[in-house]
This record gives sequence, structure tokens and C-alpha cells, in this order.
Amino acid sequence: MHFIITDAWLAKSRAVHLSGTKLVLALLTLALVLVFLSAGLYHWVLLKGARERWPVIGSVVRFVVQDEFEQRDRFMRENLDAMARKLGDMQARMLQLEALGERVGGLAGVKPEEIKVSSAGRGGAFVQGRPLTLEEVQATLADLEHLTGERTDLLTVMESRLIDQRLKKMMVPTQNPVNAPVGSRFGWRIDPFNGRQALHTGLDFQANVGMPIVAAAGGVVVTSEPHPEYGNMVEVDHGNGVVSRYAHASRLIVKKGDLVKRGQQIALVGTTGRSTGPHLHFEVLVQGVHQDPSKFLAGNGQVPVPAHDNVAQIAVGPDHRPH
Repeated sequence: MHFIITDAWLAKSRAVHLSGTKLVLALLTLALVLVFLSAGLYHWVLLKGARERWPVIGSVVRFVVQDEFEQRDRFMRENLDAMARKLGDMQARMLQLEALGERVGGLAGVKPEEIKVSSAGRGGAFVQGRPLTLEEVQATLADLEHLTGERTDLLTVMESRLIDQRLKKMMVPTQNPVNAPVGSRFGWRIDPFNGRQALHTGLDFQANVGMPIVAAAGGVVVTSEPHPEYGNMVEVDHGNGVVSRYAHASRLIVKKGDLVKRGQQIALVGTTGRSTGPHLHFEVLVQGVHQDPSKFLAGNGQVPVPAHDNVAQIAVGPDHRPH
């Protein structure tokens, strides 16, 4: 493309040649300049019209701004309504959790006054009210956070109590020490050696030689040695003053100081010591006082109240030895 530029004052002419590429670049440059000028003019006119409240432009700007505010408010309202529904669900779940915590707390032996509970029962007919504000939602969230902290404290205490109860039950001799029937029970009887009345301080399990003897509960072995009357004997301390004794064994498997768990093999049935035949003589002592082992074996994991009557406190003399 050729352009001829003529200067009348100087009486000269100048020819300008533009190729296709240069022409396209020139048109694009011109278009960009026009776009920037239009945008700047539009922005300046709108700002000036909005500030000085020109009749038409001011109305348009106010309409646009009002529409944006309405959309934003509608968006916030929808989100607040969704949050309010979620809060309602959370409150209902917290009430269910509180009721469950109270039931479990009763099983764990936790008294209601030990944990302060600030929430109260709620109910009644539903009456539609105004939507919640952001401040009200935030306040409800704060209340839920406080209630969650209280529930966490309560459940932590209950967990500790339940673990403690479980450990105590594991440390109470409630498991049969040998898989055999009971032949002679706790109490007064005729001594098989001298025919006189004597106190039998435990249970005799009629088992064959070599049958495994297991710990009736977990604890620490405090004695594992021969005894002139009990024969090969093992004593396990279960804590809280509870000790179980296993007598007349043919072989001792554990030694003093060993930690044993419930059901762990500790010895083998025999007939050592003051014994008329193969059996296991099993005793339970609480605070050093002989107790009826059947109360433990048939119990619910609780230590029976020590019997401090004349029968339980009679010393085992020369004619009152276990067999």
C-alpha cells in the first residue's frame, strides 16, 4: 500500500510504502490505543458521575452497587442458614452424647456432681422465627465449644475409671487355677492325717500329676520354693493386699520376682508336702487373712470383704495344716 504525503508550503511530496505486515501492526496499535482511551474515559466518567451524582450515571452506579450488595447479602444469608442447620444437628448430637455419657458414667461409677454439666434439657413446639445473625451463630459456636470441653472432661474421667476397674478385675483371682473338679472346700473338716477337726484354708482341686497350674490373676511372684507342709509352693501378689497360693506342685515353673498374667502357667500339679495324693491346694488371702477362694472364683471381679470372724482368723497350727 502506498501513501503520498504532499506539503503545500514546501511544495514537496513524500511517498510512504506500507507492507501488509506493517499495516496490520499499525491497525492493532491503533485499536489498542482506542481501547485504553475508551476504558480510561469510561472509568473517569463513571467515577466523576458517581461522585458528583450525575442524573443518569449516578442512578446506574447506585443500581449496580445495590445489586452487588444484594447478591452478597443473599450469599451470606444462605451460608448462615446452612451453618444454623449444621449447628442444630451438632446440638442434637451433643445432647445424645451427654445422655450416653451419663449412662456410661453410671457404669464407671462417676457421680454426676464430679463433673459440672451446664447444659439443660430442651424441647417444645417449633415456631418459625427470624434467621440467625452472624453474632448469634458465633455465640452458639462458643457455647458448643464450651460444652464439648465439658463432655471431653467427663469422658476422660469415665475412661480412666473404666480402665482402672478393668485393671482391678484383671488383678483379682477369679480364674480357676487348674482344669479339675473341687474335692475339698474351705472350712472346718476332719483332718485326714489325725482324724481331728481342723480348718481347711483353701480349695483342693482333684487333678492328676503334671497337669498345668495357671495364675488365677495377674501379679508378681513373691514365693516360689519348697515348703515343709505346702510342698512346692507358689505365691502371687495381686496388689491391694490380695495374695493367691498354689501348693503341693510337682514342679515350679516361675521364680520369685516374675511378673505373671492371668492364665499363665506357673507350676505343675503334684503331691509334695503334707498331701494324701495328687491335687492342687489353692488359697486366697486378703490382708493376710484366709478367705474362701470360691467367693473369688464365682464372683464378678470384686474383692470380697475380708472375713474377720473366728473361723478365718484361726491360726494354722500343727494339726490344722492343708493337705
